[in-house]
Amino acid sequence: MAVVPDIGVRICSQEIIKNDLQLKALIQDIRDCPGPQHILDELNFKVKDKVRHLRRRIQDLEQLAKEQDSETIKTVILCEADGHRKQMLSNQAMWRKANLACKLLIDSMERDELLSGEISTVRPRNATKESLVHTYSDITESLMSINRVMSQQVQQSEGTVKSLVISSRPILETSEEFKALNGAIHLGRKLILKYKRREVTDKLLIFLALGLFLATVVYIFKKRIFPFR
Repeated sequence: MAVVPDIGVRICSQEIIKNDLQLKALIQDIRDCPGPQHILDELNFKVKDKVRHLRRRIQDLEQLAKEQDSETIKTVILCEADGHRKQMLSNQAMWRKANLACKLLIDSMERDELLSGEISTVRPRNATKESLVHTYSDITESLMSINRVMSQQVQQSEGTVKSLVISSRPILETSEEFKALNGAIHLGRKLILKYKRREVTDKLLIFLALGLFLATVVYIFKKRIFPFR
């Protein structure tokens, strides 16, 4: 990857990587969480805050890319931002799966407590089923939302590639024009050198013709004045 000299871009990238690692650690904590529900809720709150901060930093990186003068560096930064965004979406998908696994574990533990008589308030079984159905529904909607966002990101990436192809056409056309202009200059230089050589040759021929003419005039003049010599 090309070296990006902008220190602001490097700092933003480092913060994105740092937040990504922290987000993965929180998702692992959710996956390993044995309950109870309020612990899971606290972890989910932290994950939401981390995702929000991560999304904002990725947007900052994209804005920094747009401010670059070099098209090459701009493309590199945009590709890096797109990779971070895809990684964030992947983390969100893992977050949903970890949530599902944790909620199922908590529900299972609560059912075991109900059966063993370790809790005093007995919840109806249909409430647990409704909770599971509701959880599955939420996860399905979340996955569909992630799928839509990923589709939008793919379309944006395709648009970026098309824009780069279109913007590169004037550069290629200018390069071809420079090549044609260079060829014309080279040909003009050859013609100038050729005309200079011809000019020297023409001058020599003129001098020779002038000398011959003067010699002829002198000869004729001499014959008329001194006819017997």
